[in-house]
Amino acid sequence: MRLLRLHLPVLGLALLTGLTVPTTASSAAPATPSPTVEERRLDQAVPQEILRRSGFGDTAPEFSRGLEHAHSYAQARRIVVHEGAALWRRAVDRAQGRGPAGGDLSRDDDRPLYWARLGMTREVRTWQPDFGLTERQRSALLDRLERTSRGQTDIRYPARGPSRRVVLTGFDPFTLDRDIRISNPSGATALALDGTVVETAAGPARIETAVFPVRWQDFAEGTVERTLRPYLPEADLFTTVSQGRVGRFDVERTNGAWRGGFPDNDNVSRTETVPVTDPATQPQWTTTTLPYAAVTAAHTGRFPVYDNTQVTEIPAGGSEPAVRPEGPTPGSTARAGGGGDYLSNEIAYRATLLRDRLGLHDTLPGGHVHTPVLQFGAGNTTEVTDPEFVRNRRDIIAQVRAVVAVAVSATERRPG
Repeated sequence: MRLLRLHLPVLGLALLTGLTVPTTASSAAPATPSPTVEERRLDQAVPQEILRRSGFGDTAPEFSRGLEHAHSYAQARRIVVHEGAALWRRAVDRAQGRGPAGGDLSRDDDRPLYWARLGMTREVRTWQPDFGLTERQRSALLDRLERTSRGQTDIRYPARGPSRRVVLTGFDPFTLDRDIRISNPSGATALALDGTVVETAAGPARIETAVFPVRWQDFAEGTVERTLRPYLPEADLFTTVSQGRVGRFDVERTNGAWRGGFPDNDNVSRTETVPVTDPATQPQWTTTTLPYAAVTAAHTGRFPVYDNTQVTEIPAGGSEPAVRPEGPTPGSTARAGGGGDYLSNEIAYRATLLRDRLGLHDTLPGGHVHTPVLQFGAGNTTEVTDPEFVRNRRDIIAQVRAVVAVAVSATERRPG
């Protein structure tokens, strides 16, 4: 996720979705729920082309037909869970070369999953079944669809054996109003590496992945902690991954407890301290426990890898932000971690804070890696893909895999 340290005003509020009033004999029929800002982008030509050229154009229509056969909330929930999980497995299989490609888009493309999921959530959000659906039930269906279609319920490790256990996360595409064609290499990496085994100097490592939305509210509601809490105690290493700077990887040394306000995928802005449970014990900063020295010293691919120590803080007793190239000073207040003040910094902050609150700081290597910005070929301002774009994405995926291998090799296996 590109580093965003802009302090912008609110550009928009999330549309109220799924708000219905139970119908009674004396009440008027409820208004039809509206798609979100994010879902409305589906109607543009580029998303439709991506769905068509990947074979995912049938996903939402088939899902809608399935919902038509649901005559109760319980039936709807079963359909949503099944189809959400099926979408995730279909995207992973496509990325890893299993089954038909479904079209001429490169298999490593993360965008078919993103746009197909939005088609499905839009169906649930606007669905008006005969049996009546409460606001709470609709929200629960959307939550299950989001979690299953992002791999968040699909993290599975075999019984403890010779393989190390690695958890890796990616993100959806973002800044889509700037360029609707955008792909996110971290999401593509998650699809490419899910369930794979990488050979390291310390032995094999099994990687399990999940993808997260670029939405402030989901993070405030605890999607990161809910997904990772069951697995961190059993993991040997974790890394959150997002798109960062042009032409380089960064291992982010320090994460800050601050939201800088840049609009998310629903054009919602948040400028505030990162909201977490038990704020009275919330630190301003968390730190990586990834073996950054080993990772930055190794040759992992064509992009250089840096140990990024810079943060932005309000010094103790001060009132104005100051950039600190060597990291935060004692008693300071966070204004940007090494990974900025957007959701890439926030996922790193939340994951490492969870690690620490679970008592794993000294035993579990974990932190955040920023990939290079995924760029189109020179002069391509309209086409959804090109050879350089595909090459860049594949090289980034391969280098993340190599970074994970180096990190695992440089750490001791956790007992148990």
